[in-house]
Amino acid sequence: MNNILYIISCILLGLTTALPAQVTGMWKTIDDTDGVEKSIVEIYEHNGKLHGRVDRLLPRADKTHCAACKGELKNKPITGMVILTNLNPSPTGGTDGKILDPASGKTYSCYIELESPDKLKLRGYLGMPAFGRTQYWYRVK
Repeated sequence: MNNILYIISCILLGLTTALPAQVTGMWKTIDDTDGVEKSIVEIYEHNGKLHGRVDRLLPRADKTHCAACKGELKNKPITGMVILTNLNPSPTGGTDGKILDPASGKTYSCYIELESPDKLKLRGYLGMPAFGRTQYWYRVK
């Protein structure tokens, strides 16, 4: 009987550690250059990929429209804009995605990693993760 309970416990533990990190929800973004709280982004899953949409801008956000963006996003409101796209869910967050920086209008490769239930690391980069910048986002409760 004890062996059966041990085996069941091991199986359940294995299942819980294999589940992807809970990164969906609302996150407060903090600018990595000046430490200013800029926006609330909703991370959601669609067709098996993770995406992030700007839910609202915070009072200290200095830009409300994507003046530096090109194409169809040029001069569009940042609120409602999808800035995080096509991340592959992973056990710790998401990989191989793209992030748009509305301040510069540039798009970067990115990954996200849950550091704790309420702290998300986002790394945007060109080419290799070593050549990029890291932001930390905090879960909105």
